[in-house]
Amino acid sequence: MEEKRGLTGNALKLIAIAAMTLDHVLWILFPGYQYMPWLLALHAIGRITAPIMWFFIAEGYMHTHDFKKYALRLLLFAVVSHFAYCFAFGISFLPFVKSLFNQTSVIWSLFWGLITIKLFDSELKTWLKFLLLMPILLVSFPSDWSCIAVMAILYLWGKRESFAKRMIWMMIWTAAYAVVYFFFIDRIYGVLQLMTALSIPLLKLYNGQRGTWKGMKWLFYIYYPAHLVAVGILRLLLLGNVGVMIGG
Repeated sequence: MEEKRGLTGNALKLIAIAAMTLDHVLWILFPGYQYMPWLLALHAIGRITAPIMWFFIAEGYMHTHDFKKYALRLLLFAVVSHFAYCFAFGISFLPFVKSLFNQTSVIWSLFWGLITIKLFDSELKTWLKFLLLMPILLVSFPSDWSCIAVMAILYLWGKRESFAKRMIWMMIWTAAYAVVYFFFIDRIYGVLQLMTALSIPLLKLYNGQRGTWKGMKWLFYIYYPAHLVAVGILRLLLLGNVGVMIGG
């Protein structure tokens, strides 16, 4: 099949990987909430990653041939990534030792986002869907990007008939996260979360094709925990066994 103009799924995922790696390494090299303008600008680039992840969970649901295998693979990925994430940033493997926030990786929320799409795509009564949504939001709350990621994924799927509506709702949920971050963690970095908007022109360029290389899916599954382990080793070498993010 001839490749259309624009960015393939593979290209967008590579951009997400690069932005994510930059952001995570910066947390080690400049731990805590530091306000140098150039550092904030680089962290802003890192905000590109999460929306691309959310977007492709919604896309993955619509294109998967086997939902159960997809969900199981994502769950296994979330479990492995939990230990890699905690090691990377000096967070206890056991949750809630020091904080309610950032107790596991965003992959946990990606998994629950996928489950939530399946829930709302079912024949259950609407009231029952929202009732079942409550424990999903609760169990996903302690992860990176919290239950906001679950809601963003749900709306990226639910508003799939309109790119504009998808992006508006993505930013509404990002704003909700930014407000919580602003009041409970750090004001400047709370505002910084709104830089997820940088992903919108990139997602607009998505041409609806995966790309010619079929190995990207497995590359991301391997790269995500592997790069976190490398980040954790860098943290130990440079800083010792100290936490560098909220939750650590």
